[in-house]
Amino acid sequence: MRTALVLLFLLALAALPGALLPQRSLNQRLVDQYFTDHPALAPLMDRVGLFDVFATPWFAAVYLLLMVSLIGCVLPRALEHARALRTPPVATPRNLSRLPHHAEGALDVPVDEAATRVRGLLRGWRMVQTAPGEFSAEKGYLREAGNLVFHLSLIGLLVGFAAGKLYGYEGNVIVPTGGQFCNSGIANYDSFRAGLRIDGTDLEPFCLRVDDFRATYQSNGQASDFLASISYQTAEDLAAGRTDVWQPYPLAVNSPLRADGLRVYLQDHGYAPRFTVTFPDGQQRTGEIQWRPVDRNTLLSQGATKFERPGITDDNVRRTSQLAITGLLAPTSSGGKVVTSVFPALRDPEVAIDVLRGDLGLDDGRGQSIFEVDQRQLDSGALKRVARANLVPGQSVTLDDGTVVRFDGVNQWVAVQLSHDPGQVWVFGFAITMLIGITLSLTVRRRRFWVRLRPGADGARTVVELGGLARTDRAGYGEEFDRLQAELLHPERKDG
Repeated sequence: MRTALVLLFLLALAALPGALLPQRSLNQRLVDQYFTDHPALAPLMDRVGLFDVFATPWFAAVYLLLMVSLIGCVLPRALEHARALRTPPVATPRNLSRLPHHAEGALDVPVDEAATRVRGLLRGWRMVQTAPGEFSAEKGYLREAGNLVFHLSLIGLLVGFAAGKLYGYEGNVIVPTGGQFCNSGIANYDSFRAGLRIDGTDLEPFCLRVDDFRATYQSNGQASDFLASISYQTAEDLAAGRTDVWQPYPLAVNSPLRADGLRVYLQDHGYAPRFTVTFPDGQQRTGEIQWRPVDRNTLLSQGATKFERPGITDDNVRRTSQLAITGLLAPTSSGGKVVTSVFPALRDPEVAIDVLRGDLGLDDGRGQSIFEVDQRQLDSGALKRVARANLVPGQSVTLDDGTVVRFDGVNQWVAVQLSHDPGQVWVFGFAITMLIGITLSLTVRRRRFWVRLRPGADGARTVVELGGLARTDRAGYGEEFDRLQAELLHPERKDG
C-alpha cells in the first residue's frame, strides 16, 4: 500500500505539466504560440514530451506501475476478506472487564429467556453462540468491503481510461452552414487523433448536416449563446438506406450530441466569404471557404480563397494563371478606409482583399494551409498582386486581363469535434462504484459485542456481563454500546 501511495503521488506530480502547459491533444494553436513565445525553451521541453504529457512513455510507466502495485495490494486483501467472511466471530474473551466497553447487570428472568432476548437484540449482527450462555457478535464487514470496492473500481477506472486511449479516436472538422460531414474515413477530417489500435479504416458510419447556426451577443460584443441546428444519420439509418431521413438536434456548447457511441461537440464558429470569379472567356467559378478569426472579440477574420482557371490544358499556363483572394473580413465593418470590425455579428460585412495571380505552388507536392498562400511563391515572384480593393456584398473588382472578382456575401461555419471512447461507460460505472465504496469505507464502523449469561443463586435470575470493542478509531461506538446495554439490561425504560 505504501508503494501504491508513492506511485499515486508520482502520477499526480507527472500530470502537473499537462495541467500547466498547453497540450497538443487539446489545443495545437496554443502549443504553436508557446513555441513562438519561447523559441529556445520550447524545443527542449518538447523533447521530453511536456506538450503531450499523457502520451509519453514515462507517464505510461508510472501509470502501469501504479496498476501493478494496486493489483498486488488489493487482490490479496480481497482473498483475505473472503476468508474472513467465512470465519465465525471470535470466542468470548475470558475477562470481559478488561475491554474498553464493559457492563454488568442482572435480569429477573431465567437464562433461557435471557438468551432469547440476546438473540433478538443482536438480530442483524453476525452472531454465534461460542459456549453455553456465551454469545459473540460482530458487525461492520462492509467497511472492508467498501475499501476493496473503492480500490478495485480504481483499477477498473484506469483500465477504462486505457481502453479509451487504445480503441478511441477524436477528430475535428469545419462544416459550413448548409454543408454536411460523414464519418467514413480519416481524410474527411481536418485533424484526427487515433488510438493506438485504430487505423481509421473501420470508423462508425455517421453523418451530420449543419442546417443553421445562431450566435447571440451582448451589446458590448461578448458572446452569450451559441446554437447550431444540426441533423444527423446513425449507422442504422445508413445501413437501412434511409439517406433522406435526418434526425434534428440542437447542438450547443454544453449540450453535445451522443449517438452510436460518438460524442459531437460544438467547438468554434466563424465566417466564410463567398467570391465569384468570371474569367475573360465568360466561365465562372464560385469559391467559399472558411477564413480564420484573428480577433476573437470582433471576429475579424483572415484567409485565402484559391481558384484555378478552367479550360486550360497547358500545365505551364494553368500554373501561372492561378488566382488567390486574400485579405480581411469584417462581419460588422467600421466603414472607414481601413477595414476593421466593430462587432462579431454579421451585420454589415466588408472585405479588404488582395488578388494574387501566378503559381500558387499547389502542384509542388508540399502541404499548404487553406488560410494563406505560400510566402515563398510571393518572395520568388511566381505569385504577384494584381488588384487591391475594399468590397461589400455585390461589389466587384476587374483585373487587367478582364477577369472580374465579385464579393457575393458571407456564410457561417462551425467547427465540431467527434469523439469515440469505448471505455467511457465503464469509466462512468466504476466512478459510481468508487463513490459507493469510499462512502461505505468512511461511514461503516467495525465493532464486536460479547454477552455472557450466568444463572443467579436462586435460578430465577440471570447475571449478565457485556463487553464491546471497536475495530476502528472512529468515534461513536460508545453510544451504540450504551444503547445495546440499556435495551438488554433495562428493557422497562425502553417500554416506558
